[in-house]
Amino acid sequence: MIRIPKTIYDEIISYTNSKLPNEACGILAGINNLVKKIYKMRNVEESPESYLMDPHEQIRVMKDIRENNMKMLAIFHSHPKTPARPSAKDINMAFYDDVFYIIVSFMNKIPDVKAFKIIGKSVTLEKILIED
Repeated sequence: MIRIPKTIYDEIISYTNSKLPNEACGILAGINNLVKKIYKMRNVEESPESYLMDPHEQIRVMKDIRENNMKMLAIFHSHPKTPARPSAKDINMAFYDDVFYIIVSFMNKIPDVKAFKIIGKSVTLEKILIED
């Protein structure tokens, strides 16, 4: 289970919504599966069907995470027109066994947010706890 403060959860929804019709992406960092910080990343592909984080931005973020004694807990991205489940590309690009992959779907009017663990080709739905 990943625990996300409501303010950060709302920020994820707001940020991903602001990038429509393209996919948005970012990283969540924290300690003991509790998110402490959101990093809104630039989708260099600027695509409604795919995302790729800016590598230079990723390096800066990873350095900031280490310097603040946190770890990367999750990678999030949006699906503007498809369900909140990993696509084949999402599964193939899931390089971290120890992080959550969070997908925000805007397929319907109300955003649908789901978290997954992706290990190899195995996808497991995980619980998200929104904390006040």
